[in-house]
Amino acid sequence: MKRRDFLKAVSFGAAAFTVPAYAQAPKPGDKSKKPNIVYIMIDELGYFELSCMGNKYLETPNIDKMAAEGMRFTQALAGGPVCAPTRCVLMTGQHTGHCTVRKNSQVWPMRAEDVTVAEVLKRAGYATGGFGKWGCGDRGTTGAPERHGFDIFYGYYNQTHAHSFFPNYLVRSGEKVPLEGNTGDYYKGKQFSHYLIFNESVKFICEHRDEPFFCYCAWTPPHGRWGIPEDEPAWLYFKGKPWGKGLKRPDDVKVYAAMVKMVDWQIGEILALLKQLGIEDNTIVFVCGDNGGRGGFNNFFDPNRHFRGQKGNLYEGGLRIPMIVRWPGRIKPGVVSDHLWYFPDVMPTFTELAGAEPPDNIDGISIFPTLLGEDAAGREQEMHQFLYWEHQQQVAVRMGNYKAVKPGRNKPFELYDLDSDIGERNNIADKHPDILEKMKAYAKQSHTENLIGEVLDKEKRFKGHQFR
Repeated sequence: MKRRDFLKAVSFGAAAFTVPAYAQAPKPGDKSKKPNIVYIMIDELGYFELSCMGNKYLETPNIDKMAAEGMRFTQALAGGPVCAPTRCVLMTGQHTGHCTVRKNSQVWPMRAEDVTVAEVLKRAGYATGGFGKWGCGDRGTTGAPERHGFDIFYGYYNQTHAHSFFPNYLVRSGEKVPLEGNTGDYYKGKQFSHYLIFNESVKFICEHRDEPFFCYCAWTPPHGRWGIPEDEPAWLYFKGKPWGKGLKRPDDVKVYAAMVKMVDWQIGEILALLKQLGIEDNTIVFVCGDNGGRGGFNNFFDPNRHFRGQKGNLYEGGLRIPMIVRWPGRIKPGVVSDHLWYFPDVMPTFTELAGAEPPDNIDGISIFPTLLGEDAAGREQEMHQFLYWEHQQQVAVRMGNYKAVKPGRNKPFELYDLDSDIGERNNIADKHPDILEKMKAYAKQSHTENLIGEVLDKEKRFKGHQFR
């Protein structure tokens, strides 16, 4: 949806749909006063790529405003260091030693028996919509989103398909939607996919304003080195910047900045829409990255700054993400929280918000007391005994301020004290063998055999660059 069309889409007398703010959060089993949940995940956005974090190139005034009006987390961590696993962890509440999708793959679907947060919320009376990149199972597999609780999912099912913003089709609930004038070219085409995905996100919120809804916006910008419409205002703003000299494609740096600015504007429009519809006070909004920041030309924006590593590994640069949460009247404004949590915690948090019960086999802990305060929650915030990740031949364990990292198959475990060494430069494994042995034992008990889902219809699978 282009900017000039946005107000036309939502100007339908929203005052008539005002929902009053309520005094307390729903209790399990309480079907009244269920809050709407909007979860916006921005692909590859680095921890230091927000202007409120001091970035001198990128501009994110709407996300900054969210942070001023809500809670910003300093120790929110992704479920994994790349696209597909981190989404599976987010959806299932299981870390990468237990979840199904543990790597990026064109065919590596969730199993039929995997339970997602969308399924739990749907059973609790929520309308469920997903928009953007799925990554947990292609069309014709047991992992497709329409098989896992989504009333609608519109966008890319396969993360490789999402490498073009001008694909020749998108997918709506399992069916191809052809995009006339697009060839799958990375840099040009007639229809810019993200405008269509944003439009569907807005439409879903408008259509379900009178009932509790879960709107999962797994938006793809600014991932990759791809094209952007020549008339996009954010591109017009950045295209003249003297950046990118020496790169094979100098415009990549400016396109990335434009995409961040574009998505920030769209987040502002979502927040404005919630207010216009009269449901702002009954809607909790999350904005985060999906994994650690990327290297390469992105280093121009200093996405990981003090952190070691980047997307693809298990050092802090591959896992630490920006996370902002806003809920007017419920979450205190301007709070900066050091609470340590990661994507497995999304499932129990959302189910508690909805007054539902999560599956028994999850690894997460609800952060409800941190968000609303322990007095409102009626209990203290429970803490993780440890956090766990694995990716390819890498393993990481977090226990309080200590982090153990095994960076490869034949590499020994390293140990870091993140309180004094956030850059993970000073390996203290030899100084604390007892702590390291305990963490290695946690790692061993956390890994299970990786059983994957099934391909049910080979003809519907993603088939490569031509997006056949």
